[in-house]
Amino acid sequence: MQVARTIVFYTIMSLTAVFFGVLGIFLPLAPYRFRSRFFISFNVVMLWALKTVCGVSCKIQGQENLPKGQPFVIMAKHQSSWEAIFFQWFFHPTSIILKKELLKIPFFGWGLAQCRPIAIDRSNPKDALRRVKIYGQKRLDEGNNVLVFPEGTRTPVGKISTYARSGADIAINANAPLIPVAHNAGVYWPMKKWIKNPGVIEVSIGAPIPTEGRTSKAVTEDVKNWIEGEVAKMASKA
Repeated sequence: MQVARTIVFYTIMSLTAVFFGVLGIFLPLAPYRFRSRFFISFNVVMLWALKTVCGVSCKIQGQENLPKGQPFVIMAKHQSSWEAIFFQWFFHPTSIILKKELLKIPFFGWGLAQCRPIAIDRSNPKDALRRVKIYGQKRLDEGNNVLVFPEGTRTPVGKISTYARSGADIAINANAPLIPVAHNAGVYWPMKKWIKNPGVIEVSIGAPIPTEGRTSKAVTEDVKNWIEGEVAKMASKA
C-alpha cells in the first residue's frame, strides 16, 4: 500500500513541478515577493500531498525562539529532501545555500532559481566560501532569511558529518541572529530511498546561538552540539 501511495505522491510532485515551472517562465520580471510566494506554493502542495497521500506530517516546538522583525540565519540538520521543501516554506522568505547543479533541473530548478538562492560550485571551495559570505550578507540585507545545511549534504539517520562554518561566518559578519534547527525527517523520508514511511516528523527550533565576540569555529561547535543533542533525544523516543 505504501508503495502505491509513494507513486501517487511522486506523480503529484512531477505534475506540480511542470505546472509551476512552465508558468514561472513568465515571472522573472515580476516583483520578488510575488514570484517567491508563487513558487513557494509548490512547496505547500508537496507538503499537503506528503501528509494526505503518504501519511507524513510534522510537529514543531520552539517557535517562540524565532526573532521578530529582522532576518536571521538558520543552521539545520540535513537528513533528507523534506527539510529543504519544508524550511523554505516555513521560514519564508528564505534564501537557501545549494549546489548550482540543482538550478539546471528542468521545471524544479527554474523555479528555485527565481527564489534568490545562494548557488555554489562545490568543486571550487575557495570561490564557494567567497560567494556564501558575499551573498549571505546581501540576502539578509534584502530581508531574506538564509538557510544553511552545515553538513553540506544529506547524512544518514544516526550519523554525524563535519559541520562547515559558513553559516556561523554569515551570522557573525552580518550581526544576525543564528537559529539552530533539529529534526528527524530522515526516518520518514529516508535518503536514497523513494518509499515514504508514515509518521510524524519532529522539528525543534533552538534559541539564538550567541555570536558576538566569538569565532565561527566556536559558534559552529555550539550549533552542532545543540542539534545533535536534540536529534539524539528524538531517536531515544522512537
